[in-house]
Amino acid sequence: MNAPALGRRVGAGDSSFVPDAVALLSALPVPVVVLDLENRFRFANSAAEQFFQLSASSLSQIGLDELIPSDSRLFSLVSQVRGQDAPVSDHNMTLESPRLHRSGVAAHGAPFPELPGAVVLSLQDGSKAQSLERQLDFRGAARGASAMAAMLAHEVKNPLSGIRGAAQLLEQSANEADRELCVLIQDEADRIRSLVERMEMFSEQPVERTSVNIHEVLDHVRRIAMRGFASGLRVVQDYDPSLPPVFGNRDFLIQILLNLVKNAAEAVDPQNGEIHLSTAYHHGVRIAVPGSPERVHLPLRVSVRDNGPGIPEEVEATIWEPFISTKRGGQGLGLALVAKLVADMGALIECDSRPGRTVFRLSLPMIPAGSMPTLKTRDE
Repeated sequence: MNAPALGRRVGAGDSSFVPDAVALLSALPVPVVVLDLENRFRFANSAAEQFFQLSASSLSQIGLDELIPSDSRLFSLVSQVRGQDAPVSDHNMTLESPRLHRSGVAAHGAPFPELPGAVVLSLQDGSKAQSLERQLDFRGAARGASAMAAMLAHEVKNPLSGIRGAAQLLEQSANEADRELCVLIQDEADRIRSLVERMEMFSEQPVERTSVNIHEVLDHVRRIAMRGFASGLRVVQDYDPSLPPVFGNRDFLIQILLNLVKNAAEAVDPQNGEIHLSTAYHHGVRIAVPGSPERVHLPLRVSVRDNGPGIPEEVEATIWEPFISTKRGGQGLGLALVAKLVADMGALIECDSRPGRTVFRLSLPMIPAGSMPTLKTRDE
């Protein structure tokens, strides 16, 4: 017998959802599903649709085993709920399959009396909270880096100019062997100055946010990439044309996306590497503003995905920190700068990586209600 539509009559004959229960489960902000005795989906609220990235009608046609492997701890939890006829919880679960990848998931299961053998599951993805917590920790560390950058700029750059100038003067009257040493001094002074200038990028600067067409920004970044570091790669675009303008800083967004696309281009195989740029609208992503009761909605998502080998598990939790790099000769400032610029704009960035698929998801705010800034565009 085919499974009935979610949220309608379930089981056979006289079994049905209590309307009040349906309304309550539908209104919950966390993902909630009801599984019948065969672990098929009989109900899913809108948050669950976002969690599984499938509509309720699609979920009604499949079972849990079609989304995650049968050896997942989630199946054990469901079995315990039925065996004990009591609520059971589990934490820090990983739900991974070709169709789904969630980490840090907390699952809570309980019997659903309206349908014999059914289990109601609530699922909470902790990856966003963990990512946000790491970014907030980084913001604190970034303030220290900003102070250090300001000190370096003032205390180091001026003496470096004097050292380099003195080496140039000495070079004019030095013999051949000493001339090589003078050139070495100048080269090293230039290298130190370059490092100090890169650190200056972390200094605190006022951020002007306005209405930005994110698709124009993505097209600009794609053109730069295809003419340079990604010239031999396939870049796929999958944009939602109905997406409204984002509330951000155009220069910051270009810098962020250039860094992400460049990292992707350096990670993939030059022969069959692919980079996917996509945009979409997603409900439910909100962050609290420190020192304020306000919660900012971040529904506009930009994703940069590649088919490279993935980020090693041992460094994935620290990729936003400065001087952490998996690239040979890398200085580890690219993603640290990305994290700072994202935080300065009041946005959120997440990384989801496994072999063959790494995705950076940037969640951005819409134009605040009541403000009508002029759309900022540029002729390329």
